[in-house]
Amino acid sequence: MKKKIYLLMTVMMLSFVAFTSNAATKNDEGINYKEFYANKTVEERNARVEEIKTRVDEIRTMDKSDLSKTERKELRKELRELKKEANAAAAGGGVYLSVGAIIIIILVLILIL
Repeated sequence: MKKKIYLLMTVMMLSFVAFTSNAATKNDEGINYKEFYANKTVEERNARVEEIKTRVDEIRTMDKSDLSKTERKELRKELRELKKEANAAAAGGGVYLSVGAIIIIILVLILIL
């Protein structure tokens, strides 16, 4: 009886922890990059990653001393968005588990076995 209660509690905790990975992949407009790239082919993803790399290189080589504070802020924001998009494109829509979820899975396996 006690074992079933522990199992139920760990499953409930796992359900709260395991489904938090989508929040980090949305941009300000609400586009979910994981879902967007799940429907793309590998060639399309790789092409977009190359476009992102060239844009990042352009920004790095740019002379930023002439830019105003707001323009530098916009560049930083653009770089953050490009990083999120590149991570989602390179991942290919895989399943991500947090450290807490992995620990809970291990505990459930120990309790069961």
